[in-house]
Amino acid sequence: MSVRLAFAAALAASVVGLGATPALADSANHNSCFLSSNWSGWKSPDPNTIYLRIDVGHIYRLDLAHPSDQLNDPDVHLVSKIRGSSWICSPLDLQLDVADSHGFREPLFVKSITELTPDQAKAIPPKFRP
Repeated sequence: MSVRLAFAAALAASVVGLGATPALADSANHNSCFLSSNWSGWKSPDPNTIYLRIDVGHIYRLDLAHPSDQLNDPDVHLVSKIRGSSWICSPLDLQLDVADSHGFREPLFVKSITELTPDQAKAIPPKFRP
């Protein structure tokens, strides 16, 4: 019986340990995440890149898997669909489209999200800074 009890205790400890790891990783990852409700503007310097302003002092760069020439059209806007949590931590958290007022809509596939340092954000030319 004591062997079974020891095995059960070891198994329970390993399951508890495995369960704690994702929670710790998830809370640590929120340091580089942002809430979709804090998104306050965007600009695109080229068909492969979008800059997002988050709150007042943060800029994120989205690199797209496929270019979109529509991003430079002054009549377009971004449409973001929230699925599940409102935290944006990875490209899978964003479902973006570029759209215009005439019914045009094109899906955008984000391949990476990078928070820029203050120096990197200052290096963006003013006309492309969100």
